[in-house]
Amino acid sequence: MTTSKAQKAESRKGRSIAPSPKEGQVLSGAQQVIAALEAEGVTTLFGYPGGTVIDIYDALYDSEKLHHVLVRHEQGAAHAADGYARATGRPGVCLVTSGPGATNTVTGIATAYMDSVPMVILTGQVATAAIGTDAFQESDITGITLPITKHSYLVKDVHDLPRVIHEAFHIATTGRPGPVLVDLPSDISKAKCEFHYPVEEPNIPSYKPTYRGHSKQIKQAARYIAAARKPVIYAGGGIIASNAEDELLELAELMQIPVTTTLMAKGAFPYDNPLALGMPGMHGARYTNMALSESDLIIALGTRFSDRVIGRKGTFARNAKVIHADIDPAEIGKNRAVDVPIVGDVRGIIAGIVAELRRTEAKPKSLAWVDHVDEMRSQYPMRHPVSEAVIMPEVVIERLNALTADRDTIVTTEVGQHQMWAAQFLDTRRPRSFISSGGLGTMGFGFPAAIGAQAAYPDSLVVCLAGDGSFQMNSQEMATAKAAGLPVKVIIFDNQCLGMVRQWQQLFYHGRYSQTLFDDSIVNFVALGHAYGWHAAEVSDPAQLDEALKDLINSEGPALLNVQIAQSELVLPMVAPGSAIDESVAARNVAPTIMPEGKGE
Repeated sequence: MTTSKAQKAESRKGRSIAPSPKEGQVLSGAQQVIAALEAEGVTTLFGYPGGTVIDIYDALYDSEKLHHVLVRHEQGAAHAADGYARATGRPGVCLVTSGPGATNTVTGIATAYMDSVPMVILTGQVATAAIGTDAFQESDITGITLPITKHSYLVKDVHDLPRVIHEAFHIATTGRPGPVLVDLPSDISKAKCEFHYPVEEPNIPSYKPTYRGHSKQIKQAARYIAAARKPVIYAGGGIIASNAEDELLELAELMQIPVTTTLMAKGAFPYDNPLALGMPGMHGARYTNMALSESDLIIALGTRFSDRVIGRKGTFARNAKVIHADIDPAEIGKNRAVDVPIVGDVRGIIAGIVAELRRTEAKPKSLAWVDHVDEMRSQYPMRHPVSEAVIMPEVVIERLNALTADRDTIVTTEVGQHQMWAAQFLDTRRPRSFISSGGLGTMGFGFPAAIGAQAAYPDSLVVCLAGDGSFQMNSQEMATAKAAGLPVKVIIFDNQCLGMVRQWQQLFYHGRYSQTLFDDSIVNFVALGHAYGWHAAEVSDPAQLDEALKDLINSEGPALLNVQIAQSELVLPMVAPGSAIDESVAARNVAPTIMPEGKGE
């Protein structure tokens, strides 16, 4: 997974608004939608047609700039747009019809909202005169999605269409990114007027994100950092959203501060840097959680203190002061008391802190601390058993690392045990090359997200890591990948169960496996792959794993590899829900009770 300069440059591009060649022409609302997307620089659109958007699809037929990917389910369209956005940094766009078409996107919208992903969702709606009458395929999609969008619009006048779409893209991509929905009644799509698309930045009085951190708070943060003897940087997805990975590295190395990166920030800090601590929290390494627990200063950058990271409230980093920088003021102080709050764009804030540290000629006081963290790393290493009889899931990740080391690779995951094994063991070499549902934990996300990432970068190797449970939630999108010529690769960790729920049942519910074990005779994933015209294979012998992975990676078209793993495998270490993060279950294949702290290390 080598860094692609072209991809990195592409991810830094902002929206480019040039005068539309259709400026001043009389266009229908549907034609205006297409012209607006073209003006916004959209090149890829994911969607599924239906009655209320048929005029928009008719207008799309004439577009020479928009490439449409026809999914097989509207949820797939939303997740694919999400994957496209995470891979590129540009807004993902999807188009669906009204009623069930719109409601099928809800999970995808919520997924993007929880992880701060820029998206514009265009939904059809019944004619304005029919709204509120329970018309055929009517749903109040703006009301339904109110809690899970940054903003939503119901267009009631065709003259408002250009402004609304322009504002939608602006809101989705500025401040804390997120999804914006535009609901388009069918009569608005048919109505006509002169098309005038704004090129200047929208002026929305109620929406004025703060980008520049307060200089007084930045100076105070620099003083805290200069004085700290046991600091830890706790970096979140805001680092990637802000393209602040270079500034993060500079701060960490300047002051010799260990860095822990959340699931959403995987790839934001070099995994092989001596200061890298990996992921914190429920499935973080014990040394990572111990470092946070013993720290005297937490420097939280673009993160929200998720419950999966901090564990039991009131116990997280008990003796540490906290600097919290985030572009969303609502996140600061929400889950953890803060000593130095800084609202603004994290890239500029880090740069300001570094500049202040250099101006004052601050020197790190943390060298003994770094040595101590390294000792804890040696004492509590991330490890897994080796077996010649069965394939260990961690070994699959490690072999994937080795076999893709010289490839420009993007990895997406579904949600479950395989997701956490990837978080623990995958070598992510650059930002935006690891795509996973964090906040919502959406099964069925990873595969359509891989399709979105592959559509964005057709020449990259895109690999989806899936479980046998999660893959079946949107496996119909295999048809999408085949029809669109998108050569995505899927690795299924097949343990014939809902692995993560089963793990909880083993550890916390005395082995009462209620509705988590699958009948492994029902699904033949290889036959399913062949049914969709994919290359497909299965492997269960550790000696054949490398050859099977090479065959998968080198396949020209979409390909699937079903990897048989043991049902009993656990993701460890693990912090029990409601526990402090310095309390963990660390032994593998433990009995169905929680082991006391420190046992089995």
